Amino acid sequence: MRGVKRRKRFGYPEWWALVMAAFVAFFAAPAHADMEAAKRWVETEFQPSTLSKEEQLKEMEWFINAAKPFKGMEIRVVSETIPTHEYESKVLTKAFEEITGIKVVHDLIQEGDVIEKLQTQMQSGRNVYDAYVNDSDLIGTHWRYGFVVPLSDFMAGEGKDVTLPTLDVDDFIGKSFVTAPDGKLYQLPDQQFANLYWFRYDWFTNPEFKKKFKEIYGYELGVPVNWSAYEDIAEFFTEHVKEIDGKRVYGHMDYGKKAPDLGWRFTDAWLVMAGAGDPGLPNGKPVDEWGIRVDENDRPVGSSVARGGATNSPAAKYALRKYMEWLRKYAPPGALGMDFYQSLPSLAQGNVAQQIFWYTAFTASMVQPGTPVVNEDGTPKWRMAPSPHGPYWQEGMKQGYQDCGSWTLLKSTPLERRKAAWLYAQFTVCKTVSLKKSHVGLTIIRDSDIRHESFTKRAPYLGGLVEFYRSPARVAWTPTGTNVPDYPKLAQLWWQNIGEAVAGEVTVDRAMDNLAAEQDRVLERLQRSGVQGEHGPKLNPVKDESYWLNQPGAPKPKLANEKPKGETVDYDQLIQAWREGRVR
Repeated sequence: MRGVKRRKRFGYPEWWALVMAAFVAFFAAPAHADMEAAKRWVETEFQPSTLSKEEQLKEMEWFINAAKPFKGMEIRVVSETIPTHEYESKVLTKAFEEITGIKVVHDLIQEGDVIEKLQTQMQSGRNVYDAYVNDSDLIGTHWRYGFVVPLSDFMAGEGKDVTLPTLDVDDFIGKSFVTAPDGKLYQLPDQQFANLYWFRYDWFTNPEFKKKFKEIYGYELGVPVNWSAYEDIAEFFTEHVKEIDGKRVYGHMDYGKKAPDLGWRFTDAWLVMAGAGDPGLPNGKPVDEWGIRVDENDRPVGSSVARGGATNSPAAKYALRKYMEWLRKYAPPGALGMDFYQSLPSLAQGNVAQQIFWYTAFTASMVQPGTPVVNEDGTPKWRMAPSPHGPYWQEGMKQGYQDCGSWTLLKSTPLERRKAAWLYAQFTVCKTVSLKKSHVGLTIIRDSDIRHESFTKRAPYLGGLVEFYRSPARVAWTPTGTNVPDYPKLAQLWWQNIGEAVAGEVTVDRAMDNLAAEQDRVLERLQRSGVQGEHGPKLNPVKDESYWLNQPGAPKPKLANEKPKGETVDYDQLIQAWREGRVR
């Protein structure tokens, strides 16, 4: 047969032996191979970790065993596009598949698109994704509508067999952000970052600038405690310093393009930074940072001052006026026409002295060697600190916004797919993985991670990020809370109304009055529909604004002086306070 051997035909016993051998090989050999994969990932990628390597391998062994019923399954999850999620999508999916045998397609899209996909699944009942990394800003939405699986119930019930024993929920910095008034955990933090004050430390410590500032304004150049000082500093660098090393410099940076991200600029706590809401953490009660009032049963009762809200209060209108004034007077040319994404690279160009509201998620891009804001030794020329607050602000109020992208499971996802997705969600935040992921994206979620010695060594290169997250100050920066009953419906109203004011189409007063009225209309529609049940809106009757302005708390009456004397604090003293466990 020209050298070709005749193929032997197997008899039944031989054939069955081969089948059984293959069966054993499929189910027995991979367990060994999975642990080998786990060892490889622990050794080469998942370092540093707060766990020992032995503890990491035990955690990985749990994942291997828990994933056996789902081996060979493919699941789909989605998140917004930031470096942390890019790491998950490109690296952690591969590790998870090699270790557990579950393939994950982790899509990256813009935040607005994530919310759209989430809404589609909630409204249609069709399983679009098996899990979402969805901002905890929707906690009020999830709690009221009932489309989301309360994780507290899931972990104790039908998901108990796939819940990691070493998950350690209490270790998550953002636990309170994802806990509803019923005391249940509805989401699991995956990444978080605050919006803090950013400034050029090298300029602020320049003896010549310090002397000149003191001569003009009568107090020290430093980290502004109030908006008056921020405004003085903005004016100082824009109009008095003007140039540094032959480059035109500016005292402020922001963006003003009429686009959805303009709304984030305001819903991300801009009004509460001015002082529009009430004291309370994580969010003001009864009036929150959106100006929405709730009653004693956490039912939204109004947004407008006429119904007891503060969205169109004197403090809210002051906040919008200052935003527009600073943008026009002290920001670089073109800022008014920029959106959020276009404005991000501006600070790295090295011509801006400060920004009142800067997301720490972009720390990694601001420490790149060779950029104008990084020293030759790799340390930053800039620092981050608490944002200043406006004249209506009171002690006990939140001080700013903290994004908390969190794993969210929907009831419309079939249970087996939900369980497999929950395994992947936990894998991305487990202690074996979380510290390395925190170093990659600098969006820290665990207290144990930020206190690890690896962050102590890295702290001098991160401009205050480590000190902030180790300090008690971190709890005063919080996401949108449960006063907001339908984030997607209400959020879109902000950029449209504020955009009209920024474009000069309406006055500040008209814009905020319109916004408050439109929010009340949405609350009224939700009330009539009854879809949110006993915690849905129940609007207060309309009263003369003077009634509410004369009541204690928010909405607050207009101040006779909205620009008190500027107040600053020395940055190095502030950092020392954080290191000692004090807020300031």
